[in-house]
Amino acid sequence: MATNDSGFTGAGLRRLREVLERHVESGKIPGLVALVGRGDHTHVEAIGTMRHDGGPPMRRDTIFRMASTSKPVTMAAAMVLLDECRLRLDDPVDPWLPELADRQVLRQPDGPLDDTVAARRPITVRDLLTSTFGLGTDFESMTSPIRAATFERLDYSVASGPAPHQDEWMRRLGELPLQYQPGVRWQYDLSNEVTGVLVSRVTGQPLETFLRERILDPLGMNDTGFHVPADRIDRLPPLYGPDPQTGAFTVWDEAAGGMFSTPPVFQGAGGGLASTADDYHAYFRMLLNHGMHNGTRILSRAAVELMTTNRLTPAQMTARTAMFDSVAHLSSGQGTAAGWGFGMSVNTSRDDYTPVGRYGWFGGTGTTAYADPTHQLTGILLTQTGLSTPDSPRAMTDFFTTLHQTLN
Repeated sequence: MATNDSGFTGAGLRRLREVLERHVESGKIPGLVALVGRGDHTHVEAIGTMRHDGGPPMRRDTIFRMASTSKPVTMAAAMVLLDECRLRLDDPVDPWLPELADRQVLRQPDGPLDDTVAARRPITVRDLLTSTFGLGTDFESMTSPIRAATFERLDYSVASGPAPHQDEWMRRLGELPLQYQPGVRWQYDLSNEVTGVLVSRVTGQPLETFLRERILDPLGMNDTGFHVPADRIDRLPPLYGPDPQTGAFTVWDEAAGGMFSTPPVFQGAGGGLASTADDYHAYFRMLLNHGMHNGTRILSRAAVELMTTNRLTPAQMTARTAMFDSVAHLSSGQGTAAGWGFGMSVNTSRDDYTPVGRYGWFGGTGTTAYADPTHQLTGILLTQTGLSTPDSPRAMTDFFTTLHQTLN
């Protein structure tokens, strides 16, 4: 078998392309960009087209809506503040987020909103970073009153329209009781949005401004941000959500005139970034290098270790595992067999073909990015096909299965 000094085998990379081509040739994913990186070497595949009915081909510099794959990057802004002692993990967030002070907590997680008790303690920075502050998506209680109230007040999407200013969004959040006592249960997503507001208030800057100054610009992530400028909008494909019954492509968001064509009022840390494969490679390579990039320190070594190791207790892990096990048949196993660091999943046991210690995340728009410190390996797969069907999650699973077979 042919090998080279990149640490990948030629036969393995050819197999990787063949596997990805099959997903595009199936007609279920119009196009994709995949990047594998190891040390100073990268290999990129751009396959298919920007639109489901043809049009321009996918390119290495195609920009994608990252959705929840935003989380690992945006959480780095909070880590900068921890490094500089402007935040401390166990400090209450009340001084910056008074809307979350003096919380009431539901007596029963699925009970009426007015049946509450006082919170046993304040919400801390650690609660936000570990997604355990007491509110969020919980697939075991999707029909509960608190889930309906949270969705009504705080959701923003193509269907519901853009979010309001962060202060109004926090005011709405402050009207709700917590579903669980602070620090008790892991719940998805909402804490990342709140962390973005926390960063903005501590720094006195919009989240994107601080993120750009301290993370994006130093890493050369020039195509990453909360909107796509007009001179780059042609590099953003439509976002599709295939019909679950027929597979027909439905446009969730167009490029020109869509959600990313203008700066948002609310910069959502949980899922608001657009980016490219090379930008994300720069970020995850920095993490693999313990916070260093081209001789410049971006994050402390300890901050990277905090982000990329499991921070959940066994009890919190049980809830997280149960949540993603319940949708494994829809997500092709994405999100299972892992703990949670700060803004990302961390493998605590072997997950099929991927080893213990791998960290990263995936997004509902058909994006995924992970780093494997054991093999100093980065894998990024970006599509324009949302998770309304299991097609893009299956492509993700096949990508990482094949990726680990490319290693020399």
